[in-house]
Amino acid sequence: MISIRKTRGQEALVSKYSSVKVNGLTVLSIALFSILLFLGVNSSFAQEDKLEVDTYKAFNANAHIKNMHTWHGFVVHPGAVFATSLEYKTRDQKFTLGVWGGASLTNVDVVNKETGDYVGANYQEFSIYTSYRFSDKFFIEAVSHNNYTGVEERGDKLEYWSYDKTQGYNFVDLNFGYNISDNTLLYFATILGGGSGDYEVQEDASLKNSWTHYFEVKSKVWEKDDYSLSLFAGGAWSFITDKTFYTEGTGNVINVGATLGKDINFGTYKMPVEVTAMWNPEKEKTVLQLDITLF
Repeated sequence: MISIRKTRGQEALVSKYSSVKVNGLTVLSIALFSILLFLGVNSSFAQEDKLEVDTYKAFNANAHIKNMHTWHGFVVHPGAVFATSLEYKTRDQKFTLGVWGGASLTNVDVVNKETGDYVGANYQEFSIYTSYRFSDKFFIEAVSHNNYTGVEERGDKLEYWSYDKTQGYNFVDLNFGYNISDNTLLYFATILGGGSGDYEVQEDASLKNSWTHYFEVKSKVWEKDDYSLSLFAGGAWSFITDKTFYTEGTGNVINVGATLGKDINFGTYKMPVEVTAMWNPEKEKTVLQLDITLF
């Protein structure tokens, strides 16, 4: 048998190459770990980017509770109201289509035309709206108001899609809004045709549509922390008739007041609250409305 013996130099050389092999494996392991870590971090960023894209929500819902419901200088319902809305918005946030509904927690009295008796009726409304925002400053919207409070109680047949002007609960308005500054909005609305009593009875008993116009200026005048104060003034008129949907004459100032808004904090949850003092000079009516946004 032939025996091969390593010299000290050969042993040292083998030991050197073994050390190089071990160090090479270490470097390779570190390199692989670094690559995997890099890929993992990039994957995480990619997922975050994907989540940012997916934050778009096409549908949204809101709920409010109010001590009363006012609109353009009118007290639509004098008692507590629960209001909800459901809407769709496009990804660019320009187009909106939604429905708004209100139901009262208290009754109002209506007269039954057959018996002549007063009957209690709950406030009920289901309105449809759509809007398009051309820019941060200018938008247009259309609203089909459908307030069918007491229709059946007074002895009429409820026909939700009927826009007969004498029924008194369906009408459509076309509105334009323009922000002349970050804090000031100009709002112009026109009731189309003569829905919901927006007409004048002529001498021959025919009905002449009023086509009522409403214009309002609203401006935020003070803001600090979670508080803000806005002032507003609005008036209505008609170029066609001697009365409007809102007024007894051809035109008048009908909606003057102030709104104080603040956020009530419950931990991380913020609940917006607004208190509006509204005065209608023509009807000599002054009210204080509380509006709490639940979500």
